[in-house]
Amino acid sequence: MKKHFSLLICVLLLLPIALLSWKPGAVKKTSVALNKAFTPEQVLEKYVNNVYEASRLAESGLDPDVFRKAFTGFINLKAANKLSQNSAVLTVVDFTRASSEKRMWIIDLANKSLILNTWVAHGHGSGENVPSRFSDKINSFKSSLGFYLTDDVYYGKHGRSLRLDGLDAGFNENARVREIVVHAANYVGERVVERQGHVGRSQGCPAVSPAVANQVIDAIKDKTVLFVNGNSTNYTSRYLDEAVAANFLASDSNSNLSVNL
Repeated sequence: MKKHFSLLICVLLLLPIALLSWKPGAVKKTSVALNKAFTPEQVLEKYVNNVYEASRLAESGLDPDVFRKAFTGFINLKAANKLSQNSAVLTVVDFTRASSEKRMWIIDLANKSLILNTWVAHGHGSGENVPSRFSDKINSFKSSLGFYLTDDVYYGKHGRSLRLDGLDAGFNENARVREIVVHAANYVGERVVERQGHVGRSQGCPAVSPAVANQVIDAIKDKTVLFVNGNSTNYTSRYLDEAVAANFLASDSNSNLSVNL
C-alpha cells in the first residue's frame, strides 16, 4: 500500500514538469516524422486518394484512373515550373464518356472540392456520341487529347472565350493555330440532352453550355491545367511521369496542397 502511495506521489510531482515542457510544435514534428516514413510513391497514392475521396469525385462519375492521370500531369507541370506554386485548379474532360453525360469536372485541389461538373462537346470529326478519333491536324475538326494550359479571355465569334495552349507535342500543340478554345455553344446543355439524347458537336473545341460558360471561364482562366482524356492507345505524355510527381510531392517545401497521411 505504501509502495503504491509513493508511486502516486511521484506521478503527481512529475506531471506539472511534463506539462510545462510540452510545446505544440512537438505534435507537428511527430507528424512530419511519420510522413517521412512513406515512400514517394506512397505519398502520391495518398494524395490522389485523399483528394478524390474528399472531393467526392466518385459520386460525380469521374473515373479514379482518369483523375490519377490528370493529377499526375498537374504535379508534373508544377515540377516543370509551368504553373504557379499557388495554382490549385484542375479541369478534367473525359471523352471516353458519351456526350449525353456530364464529362467535364473542375476541381479545387487545395480545398478538395468539386467546383463544377457539366456537359462539354467534342469535335464532329471525332465521332458521334462517344468520340473515338483524335487529331491535332488543322481542319480535321477533331478533338485533341492531352494537357493544356488555359490563357487569356477574349471576345470572338462565339462571344466570351478562353484561349488554350496545348502542351503535348504531336497531340495538341496546334491548339492556338486551330483556335481550339473554351466557348459557349447553344448545342450544349441539359435541355439539348433532354431533347435529342446527346449534345451537339464542335469543330474541335471543348464547348460548354451558355448557362455555365462564364462560370467555367472564370474558374479556369489564367494558367490552370485542363486535361482531355480519350479512348486512344497512341497517346503519351512526358507529364504522366509518376516518379516525378511522387518525388515532388514528397519534398517538404514544394506543394501547397495538403493531405492527411
